[in-house]
Amino acid sequence: MPIGTILVNFSHSRTAWAALTLSCGALMAIALFFQYGLGLAPCVMCVYQRAALLGVMVAGAIGWVSPRQPVLSHLALLGGFLAALKGASLAYQHSEYQLNPSPFAQCVTEAEFPPWLALDSWLPSVFYPSGDCADISWSWLSLSMPQWLFAIFISQALLVLFFILVRLNAALHQRA
Repeated sequence: MPIGTILVNFSHSRTAWAALTLSCGALMAIALFFQYGLGLAPCVMCVYQRAALLGVMVAGAIGWVSPRQPVLSHLALLGGFLAALKGASLAYQHSEYQLNPSPFAQCVTEAEFPPWLALDSWLPSVFYPSGDCADISWSWLSLSMPQWLFAIFISQALLVLFFILVRLNAALHQRA
């Protein structure tokens, strides 16, 4: 079987979507371990990155439920891609707060979710910020948490973009 066919089939499989969804769930569990197990208070940017991660996870769950239903599958791909890009943007901005502190560029202290998605009110144990964005309270291999999250979100966005391109390529070859 050609590699292109294998990739198209994998992008339509429950396994691919399950892996995306479960990896996001694991990352959320790790964030909660850092918060409650290690006592690291999440800042506003951390909370926003958790929301972006939740967006990727919800997109993954939609794809997992209906991987071969074109509308839902394409919606899941688009949603996952956009949520991952937003997460990468937030992680980059958070890294800037940490690496280039400035009195003129500081994050707010309260989350500003829209009223229709008040995550900080609905689930404060996960989405209520209580830390300072500029604090580097954890690092591994000389990278802070937002730097790691930037790499994770970029990887997720590239993976989803790869599946989008694989599907577009397959659709173009079917028409030819």
